[in-house]
Amino acid sequence: MPRRNNHRPPRPKNGVDAVRSSLRIIGGQWRGRKLDFPAVEGLRPTPDRVRETLFNWVQADLPGAQCLDLFSGSGALGLEALSRGAGSVTFVDRAPAVISQLRTNLNLLKAQNAEIIAASAQDWLAQQKADEEVRYDLVFLDPPFRQDMALPICTLLEERNLLQAHALIYLETEAELALEGLPDNWQLHREKQAGQVAYRLFLRQPVAQ
Repeated sequence: MPRRNNHRPPRPKNGVDAVRSSLRIIGGQWRGRKLDFPAVEGLRPTPDRVRETLFNWVQADLPGAQCLDLFSGSGALGLEALSRGAGSVTFVDRAPAVISQLRTNLNLLKAQNAEIIAASAQDWLAQQKADEEVRYDLVFLDPPFRQDMALPICTLLEERNLLQAHALIYLETEAELALEGLPDNWQLHREKQAGQVAYRLFLRQPVAQ
């Protein structure tokens, strides 16, 4: 009689799949759709509760908006924006696994109004010319925590003239980060904290010529 194999594969640490995880789109035409994303170190999709709050904040400005999703990671913010009627989304991330999965997910959703840029956010912004025709209505910024990226990225966004006159900028950071040195014409519009995460929405004011 054959012996029964009682060996079980080791459980993933913290119950997280070592290869991939999934996110759920919470509103719009793709509401309820679950999409995979790679388990890249440091990748932490914006939680559902925070996403719901964010999109309540911006819902009046979202239809037809040109959006920029920097440090896109799982693509949760940009995909949610597309689902809820954004005109277009540009995704920027440097991780090959992230880029590959974003392409797969956009194809699954048959999204036609998205662009994927394989580059670091800083490098891509630094290469943009101040006279580019593209101006974004809404920007999602979710840089890696505790790597001092938030303020330089915000500065580059303004310096490269990539924002519409009254653009909205969403910024998600570690709660303890002191936001000193943001562009003077960015006004804090909304602000909340969830655990160790602080999330804020800024309204850009036009710069006098």
